[in-house]
Amino acid sequence: MTRRRVAMVTSAVLLTAAAGTAAIPTAAQAAPKPKPDKAAGHDAFSKDAFTLNPSPSQRKKAIADARKALAGHTKQAHTVSGHAFSPRSVVVDKSGAADVRFDRTYKGLPVYGGDVIVHLKPGGSYEGLGTAAKATPAISTSPGVSASAAAATSRAQVKGSVASVGKPHLAVWNSGRSTQLVWETVVRGAQKNGTPTVLHVLVDTRKGKVVTRRDEVSSFLSPAQAAKAAQTRQQAAAALDTAGTGNSIYSGSVSIDLTQSGSTWSMKDPSHGNGYTTNLNHATSGTGTTFSNSTGTFGNGTNSDAASAGVDAHYGAAETFDYYKNVHGRNGIFGNGAGVPSRTHYGNAYVNAFWDGTQMTYGDGSGNARPLVEIDVAGHEMSHGVSGALTGWDETGETGGMNEGTSDIFGTMVEFYANNPKDTPDYTMGELININGDNKPLRYMYNPSLDGTSPNCWNSSNGGLDPHYSMGPLNHWYYLLAQGSGDHGYGNSPTCNSSTVTGLGNDKAGKIWFKALASYANSSEDYHQARIDSLKAAADLYGTHCTEYNTVDAAWAAVSVTGTDPVPGTCSSQPGSPVVTNPGNQTGKVGTAASLQIKATDPGNAALTYSASGLPAGLSINASSGLISGTPTTAGTSTVTVTATNPSKASGTTQFTWTINPAGGGTCSSTGNKITNGGFESGTTPWTTTSGVVSANGSGETAHSGTHFAWLDGYGTTHTDSATQSVTVPSGCKASLTYWLHIDTDETDAVAYDKLTVKAGSTTLATYTNLNAASGYAQKTFDVSQFAGQTVTISFSGVEDAGLQTSFVVDDVAVNAS
Repeated sequence: MTRRRVAMVTSAVLLTAAAGTAAIPTAAQAAPKPKPDKAAGHDAFSKDAFTLNPSPSQRKKAIADARKALAGHTKQAHTVSGHAFSPRSVVVDKSGAADVRFDRTYKGLPVYGGDVIVHLKPGGSYEGLGTAAKATPAISTSPGVSASAAAATSRAQVKGSVASVGKPHLAVWNSGRSTQLVWETVVRGAQKNGTPTVLHVLVDTRKGKVVTRRDEVSSFLSPAQAAKAAQTRQQAAAALDTAGTGNSIYSGSVSIDLTQSGSTWSMKDPSHGNGYTTNLNHATSGTGTTFSNSTGTFGNGTNSDAASAGVDAHYGAAETFDYYKNVHGRNGIFGNGAGVPSRTHYGNAYVNAFWDGTQMTYGDGSGNARPLVEIDVAGHEMSHGVSGALTGWDETGETGGMNEGTSDIFGTMVEFYANNPKDTPDYTMGELININGDNKPLRYMYNPSLDGTSPNCWNSSNGGLDPHYSMGPLNHWYYLLAQGSGDHGYGNSPTCNSSTVTGLGNDKAGKIWFKALASYANSSEDYHQARIDSLKAAADLYGTHCTEYNTVDAAWAAVSVTGTDPVPGTCSSQPGSPVVTNPGNQTGKVGTAASLQIKATDPGNAALTYSASGLPAGLSINASSGLISGTPTTAGTSTVTVTATNPSKASGTTQFTWTINPAGGGTCSSTGNKITNGGFESGTTPWTTTSGVVSANGSGETAHSGTHFAWLDGYGTTHTDSATQSVTVPSGCKASLTYWLHIDTDETDAVAYDKLTVKAGSTTLATYTNLNAASGYAQKTFDVSQFAGQTVTISFSGVEDAGLQTSFVVDDVAVNAS
């Protein structure tokens, strides 16, 4: 199982950045004005076919059935003595099927990363179970590090002023198969830029090191982005023009719901849970003063009247409330019908906005000239409250990118739902608040790299980026899912695999992603898990391998996130999907022509169009016939994915490796791959392994290709794993050992605690440690020609200490002779 950072909260920032991978412009650009015929407004969205607010009797029955399922499937839930489960949310489909999410405790202590989702069939019988925890062993609850020491360590994590340090309490931190006892301390104060912080710090009770930390406060900008924006604004010479001509700054003249008491009207919204909007008048604490007057008309449309920004905030809170209630059936941000307090005019020249778990707060921007109250800012930040309640995401690794990207997605959907004529719906973020003084958006969902930093395409280093940057591929995926590739009036959207994607529209795209969050996403979500969860959601809503399902998959592939099919089958309302015959792994030689006919069948006997990715240099596929041909130019091994698509856009794929050997003199007695079962798809044979090494998708880690892999260590205790196979290297041959390796770890020190050794016979080819951990797989290649004419044992040996886990995951091992 994958060692992912388990999430505990859901607050985050609106902006992102990272290195783009597609050949597209990197300079920031002004957003194109959308075409006016785009579907937007309240009528453009329909109600979900599932609800997070079932009747009390439905909720009670679903929870009871889910508890029975948990009791009957303790192995799948990784339950040990001392565990208890409390329900967090219940999703009920129209069919009666349900998904019940539980939080876990151990001997009364919260288990972060132990959340479980039980899936029930109509009628309440067990269908399946998903959990962020891959193992939750019993542990000692006696700390070795004192609470006072943990508090001191936690206090030092706030880089600013500290107002209070809470009393540490014990908790359990679970990440994959690693479980630790931790001290949790809440430190309250303010960052250097004035943003409040309510920082939860988890300190390992054995080593006294910080395991993770999460902030209840989510700001619109990251500290670096806020500082840059302030500096840019200070350097700007020209005065700023305000936007809009009505009572609000950005949304023009809008209707807002007020409360009247006698002759006084106040910005308290009885139609949206009595949410209210206040003026902090540049204070940084307190609730502020609720906007009120004797006319019922607020603001003059400019920043000269403090109530103008209040109108924007009040309007944004109402539209966000309505979007979630009327489209997704969630009764407000909190799910209980309560409205959101909105504080405006926070601090002095504060360049940010944030959600702290209970309320919205907006600064006025550099020079107090541009309040951050635009509607997509409001929708973004308040969406953290929704996704946080559903998933418990934090801001670490790829999970943080999921967190931030989800808020961009639903902030944009709120903007489309509002369909305001002054702040017209688009796929850019914060385009009107003009943070940097250049009249350019903060982010471009249709082409994230236009901000100069965010990546369009996923790669294995994505999890190492700041989450406000790593969300780029998720934003891009959603745009492709909703609108498709190319230019649809919002700007040109490229794809990372040169494919063409036809979008489903905002309504379907939003439903699929919300269903994925509500029913499947776990607290340590990453991109590949998000792909699986969104495909399951599409299958639930629209059928397996129907247009919607296939579009979800195609959009993920278009941002370089691929994998196996989590819901096999054919569409009941369409002819079905083509089936592509796997030709097996291929070999060839530089300079020698190659030819491979791909065979595929379509249930409707329709003509198929073929495409392929990962072909060796010099080879190409005929789109009409499926014939792969050409002359290889470069030695190496690549993973080839072939896709056959029918006119209904249903598609099937197959995947195999193609090894191109160097051009040789023909003296090799037997060319090709000499490793058997290098992908571990047939179990252990002929490998010799320690117990539990060969694993399957769904156990926590994911194969590089196929469904199985070798997983060494990852237990978080003293442990040794190995996998070996004897192979004969033919005489007269050049030979190379190749394999794909993924390493993840919970170690945080710059010390090599855990080690993997790779050998050919007694010769050590490579060693890796927890210091080599990285997201995704990397291919490794070694020359083993010295063993030509010999039988040699290829071995992988992992040694783990008693501390935090490190997982060494190996797949697609080959010894290629040429």
